Amino acid sequence: MSTAVSAGQLELRGVVKRFGGVAAIDGITFAVAEGEILGVIGPNGAGKTTLLNCISGVYRPDAGEILWQGASIAGRAPHRVAALGIGRTFQVVKPFTSMTVRENAAVGALFGSAEAHLPPRQAFARADEVLELVGLAGKAALPVTSLTIPDRKRLEVARAVATKPRLLLLDEVMAGLNHVEVEEALEMVRAVHATGVTIVLIEHVMQVIVGVSDRVLVLHYGKVLAEGPPQTVLKDPRVIEAYLGERYAREQGG
Repeated sequence: MSTAVSAGQLELRGVVKRFGGVAAIDGITFAVAEGEILGVIGPNGAGKTTLLNCISGVYRPDAGEILWQGASIAGRAPHRVAALGIGRTFQVVKPFTSMTVRENAAVGALFGSAEAHLPPRQAFARADEVLELVGLAGKAALPVTSLTIPDRKRLEVARAVATKPRLLLLDEVMAGLNHVEVEEALEMVRAVHATGVTIVLIEHVMQVIVGVSDRVLVLHYGKVLAEGPPQTVLKDPRVIEAYLGERYAREQGG
């Protein structure tokens, strides 16, 4: 397991994002090494999705630096960030409902990173690869409207992976899944990571955080509360008090 990282593929230095004068994230500093899986946890409203939105260009930070491969990307438009090789999923999945599963995945290959811009025939070949990777190959020809919520989440990941990201930001792709579905989704994340993709994932499912994360970053009221290996962070009294609760601690024998 990795420990603290001082420099990396992605670096945030004192990033601040305010809404109406209130800081949703307040002085966030951390780095992600190439090939790492960083889990991001914290209570609702802690600033987790705002953090991903700042990295991916949805929001422009009010202060601080966001560095990708050493170059500033803070404030760049989302399509320009994606073109650099940073892909992401969203909590609320919004597939193109008039298209098939395969066509949805192909969109990522058509309009993703600089490496992903492919002519249609190759884009569909790429779509077939990523659907196989996430376990949706058998449903490629189906209309998106026929998919279950777990499968729509898989498709969201497939479309992001089709952009050929070097860094993938996953925003609660396990939310609402049962135990078996979570295990399947874990395998999907591991399969994507095995292709050489660095991953930052927001999750509330501790089974996921422990199962795949090299490090964990805990946000609380927009600030970093703790950072380190999962087993260390999840036993931190501050994290238990602010987020996990005493019941979790008892269940873990803490």
